[in-house]
Amino acid sequence: MKEKNYAQLPDRVKAAVIDSILLIAAVYLISEIFAQFETVPQYIRITAFVLIFVCYDPIFTSVYGGTIGHSYAGISVKKDRNRSKNISFFAALLRFVFKASLGWFSLLTVTGNEKKKAIHDLVAGSVVLEKTT
Repeated sequence: MKEKNYAQLPDRVKAAVIDSILLIAAVYLISEIFAQFETVPQYIRITAFVLIFVCYDPIFTSVYGGTIGHSYAGISVKKDRNRSKNISFFAALLRFVFKASLGWFSLLTVTGNEKKKAIHDLVAGSVVLEKTT
């Protein structure tokens, strides 16, 4: 079995940018759908936008081993202790909360350790790897 390499910062940034664009597109699409109705309660709008923003990353990361951006960038998120498995939804949610809270600062910390782990990876017990073909 070929040894997997740790994902490099440019690939992680590419994934983050792609995911940001997809989230903006999803919010825009939902806004357009809501515009087709005469009245949509504010709490429904807020709930929909929060669910899109908060659930996208953890669901895709726990189920598929990464977001659409990760896939396009050729990287995946795995358990550090068992790299053949995806992290759990709870770990992915915790990872997302730290990533969203710390912003780009967390991502820029990947250069500070051997496994190229960001702060949010350290908290969640995850590692981001290049996909092997």
